[in-house]
Amino acid sequence: MDDSLTVAVRVKPGTARVRVGGRHDGPHGPALVIAVTAPPVDGRATEAARRALADALGVRPAAVALRAGAASRDKLFVIDRPTPALAEALRLLRDGSAR
Repeated sequence: MDDSLTVAVRVKPGTARVRVGGRHDGPHGPALVIAVTAPPVDGRATEAARRALADALGVRPAAVALRAGAASRDKLFVIDRPTPALAEALRLLRDGSAR
């Protein structure tokens, strides 16, 4: 398996609760939807999305890094050293299982 996995994400900031799941057809292709309570100010929503993604996939937050989209709702995150089961977990989240 590769040393990293790139994940396209659509962030919905300022929601009532954190939720990871669903699909959005964005500029980077099919993207995982992450709703966060943090506002889109000073990178707070991006950081909240990074942590929510790590939690949903069961990896350390330090293993998830922003690759592109700091000032956009459409982002690319990179996950270091993904496990073989990680791609399947990602597919399930994108296809409708929400946390």
